[in-house]
Amino acid sequence: MYTVGWCLWWLRLATIHTPPNQLLPAESYTESDAGSSDGNFSRNLSPKSLGLKREKLTHLHFYFHDIVTAQKDQNKSTAKVGGAAAANGGNSSWLTFGNVVMMDNALTTTPDFTSKLVGRAEGIYASASQSETSLLMVLNFFFTQGKFNGSTLSVLGRNPILSSVREMPIVGGTGVFRFSRGYALARTYSFDPSSFNAVVGYDVYVLHY
Repeated sequence: MYTVGWCLWWLRLATIHTPPNQLLPAESYTESDAGSSDGNFSRNLSPKSLGLKREKLTHLHFYFHDIVTAQKDQNKSTAKVGGAAAANGGNSSWLTFGNVVMMDNALTTTPDFTSKLVGRAEGIYASASQSETSLLMVLNFFFTQGKFNGSTLSVLGRNPILSSVREMPIVGGTGVFRFSRGYALARTYSFDPSSFNAVVGYDVYVLHY
């Protein structure tokens, strides 16, 4: 059983390591906020109590480099972690149904791999359709430049990669993009069928505070 002293020490440590903009002023708490005998555990807050101001719409444009096969100037940025080849030890198409790929792909300002790096696409994609070439995308866009440095946007959606334009939802974010929502439009800029390497342009529209 935890002692009262241990609980107070843990609370003090958590407070020290909580960013100031995540802490609520003491006067914003009331006795009812802490719960009551009937087990209430939620409360209503004003967005201003978290320092949130007017919601705005931001458009981001960048290029996603999916490097399946290493080139002389590009390191491999993907790894197959499950699916047909992993199960039987043989080779299968990168897009065979059931294949799961982990990625850590560069995001740049132009289709040129050596152009300015603005972030990474970290996550997985998996071949999720038996009737067409379509991927389940589960990833974070992690930004490393400017006012978005350290912030992320999360994508969870369907990507039918042979379509000229694919739309996927933005389901949340962190840092500058807390409470975000929106959508991403993906357009293939180039694809090499021999290496499976691809460059994809993304236009992301996101509402956030």
